Amino acid sequence: MPESSDPLHTLLARAESLLERLEGVLPQRLAAPDWAASTAFRYRKRAGSCRLEPVRHVAPIRLADLKEVEPQKARLMRNTEQFVAGQPANNVLLTGARGTGKSSLVKACLNEFAPQGLRLIEVDKSDLIDLPDIVDLVASRPERFVVFCDDLSFEDGEPGYKALKSILDGSVAQSSDNVLIVATSNRRHLLPEYLKENLSYRHTADGEVHPGEVIEEKISLSERFGLWISFYPFSQDEYLAIAAQWQRSFGAGEAEIAATRPQALVWALERGSRSGRVAWQFARDLAGRAATASGAAGQAIGATPRGAFD
Repeated sequence: MPESSDPLHTLLARAESLLERLEGVLPQRLAAPDWAASTAFRYRKRAGSCRLEPVRHVAPIRLADLKEVEPQKARLMRNTEQFVAGQPANNVLLTGARGTGKSSLVKACLNEFAPQGLRLIEVDKSDLIDLPDIVDLVASRPERFVVFCDDLSFEDGEPGYKALKSILDGSVAQSSDNVLIVATSNRRHLLPEYLKENLSYRHTADGEVHPGEVIEEKISLSERFGLWISFYPFSQDEYLAIAAQWQRSFGAGEAEIAATRPQALVWALERGSRSGRVAWQFARDLAGRAATASGAAGQAIGATPRGAFD
């Protein structure tokens, strides 16, 4: 009997060693982070392990910093206020022109409502397939969580599309009521559309046009967001007002702002865009050049405004 126990003991030891190695490479269950470390978290998936990482330096942009988007600001604030108060609220899709303040508005809402328990979890579209795990992790928490996906769009066959569609509306498991999905995109229909798909449209005898199954499927994801907030390109006057706002945040006076209006217009013309992002970049460049000329470059770096656009 003792002779046969030695090989058995060796076999068990080898099996235990093998299991320990496998545990290191197998996907690990999502663990809770230190919720007190930040108001914002990033979902990261690396080498089979997944975790929520606290964002150490949350962009401190405030709602007052964002100009020329008052209707959009009011709609998102109202929906977020309802959500934070535990009242019914809709998942949100912010769409439209690039650089108009979509993601900046989401960050500003986080800073506005963080004292009331709002938290943000940023998820890349490639990781949306793990969205049910994130929802399960936070379901019992007292905070209210915005799951944020920036610049969202899908190519045909991407797995995150189905996961997001199910969690928004349609899964047998209901999403926790302390989770809200917020996404930004430059296009309202989140899947690419092709000319050949127009052939699937049906025409009735009375002249009505009905989209075919392919088109219906592609627009169904956007329709599952209960609140659509659209952003539009800025006019020249709106662009100049935004540029002036950012110049003031860098310490520029009204006389200087008025004198540099032609430069702001040339800057936009060279970039081919009058977006809020371009206005912020112009103000930053102008402040940097002015500080360098006066020998106070270090002071200019410390005077960075409270958040970039979109």
